[in-house]
Amino acid sequence: MPSSLPPEMQINRRTFLATGTAGTLVLSALPAWAQQEASAETLLRQGGVVAVFRHALAPGTFDPPGFRLGDCSTQRNLNDEGRAQARRIGDWFKERQLQPAKVLSSPWCRCVDTATLAFDSPQVWPALGSPYGARETTGAAHLRELRAALSIASARSNGFEVWFTHMFVQSDLANDSTRSGDALIVRVDRGAQPRVLAKLSVTG
Repeated sequence: MPSSLPPEMQINRRTFLATGTAGTLVLSALPAWAQQEASAETLLRQGGVVAVFRHALAPGTFDPPGFRLGDCSTQRNLNDEGRAQARRIGDWFKERQLQPAKVLSSPWCRCVDTATLAFDSPQVWPALGSPYGARETTGAAHLRELRAALSIASARSNGFEVWFTHMFVQSDLANDSTRSGDALIVRVDRGAQPRVLAKLSVTG
């Protein structure tokens, strides 16, 4: 995504981002969305984090009656705006030459489609699935899987993962959530608890 900042601000942001006080001063001159984007990009380059995306825009709230996993015609699906959001996610990473070590997706069609439009070939992982049949909380077994995988990803000396999931899963894992098509940048802290380090919004 081309920056709307003047050239000198673009250079300063990249040069001083991680240099203590100087980096803080530069970030403080940026709009809030740009601060979050800059922080997220830095964290992804450092590695040891997961970008936990909520699927792109799929109008509605819950899946309709008669929902069947594996049958996209029975589910909420991305609309044109959602598909455009998904492509912008992929473009943002490509423009910055940021290549995830893994791309994992909920088996729900709106997540698989978001991941596929952004990164081509995601690995489907049931633990990222919508809490179907469990109201608005992720199943305990799935939550344990997510936390274990996040701990492993956080221990990487370099590289990052991208996960595509649902608002309720974001909330249960990290006690936070995003708009459609946005991500939480997460790693575990010293107490092995998920911690949100930044939010990433590239879909406009």
